[in-house]
Order: sequence, then C-alpha cells, then structure tokens
Amino acid sequence: MSKVRPEECKNMDQVRIEIDRIDEELVALIAERLTYVDRAWQFKKTPADATVPWRIQQVVDKVRARAENTGLPPELVEALWRQMIGWFIQYEETKLGENGRSKDD
Repeated sequence: MSKVRPEECKNMDQVRIEIDRIDEELVALIAERLTYVDRAWQFKKTPADATVPWRIQQVVDKVRARAENTGLPPELVEALWRQMIGWFIQYEETKLGENGRSKDD
C-alpha cells in the first residue's frame, strides 16, 4: 500500500485507508515487540521479576522524549506505553507463574 500524506487526501475514504495502513504497521510492530517480551521472561526467575521500575521509567522517558521531538503530545505516548507495559508485565507474570509450577500441579 502506498503512503498518501494527510494533505493529499481528497476525502474521508482516503483518510481511512491511511489510518488503516498505519494501524496495520502498529500491530505488526507490537507483535514484534511481544516476541522480545516473550524472550525476556525466559531470563527471569519469578513473577516478581516481571516488574522492573527503573526500566519502566527509562522506557517511558525515552518515548516521551521521542514524542516531544516529533511534536506528538508526550502525555498521549506515555499513557499508551504505560498501558502496553502493564499488559506485558501481566503477560510475563503469568508465564513465569506457569513456568514455576511442576507438571503435577
């Protein structure tokens, strides 16, 4: 799908096509990010290891700075990332909990 700049869109259909294109790319990137999260939990020992406050803050600080540099509201980006990070933490906690159980449990 070729990219059309916002100012080149002549109607709502074109705008929607571009939003759908971007959503597809975002989903693919989040899926790729999940593959790394899936690998990360394998290096951890307990569900408590899933939450690393200094790393969460580091990631949030980085995406806020990137948002500011592109003119995107940093509050929006922080809210999205905190939601995503929260989901990934729960995912890791679940995986670590399952991994810690014996097969007889």
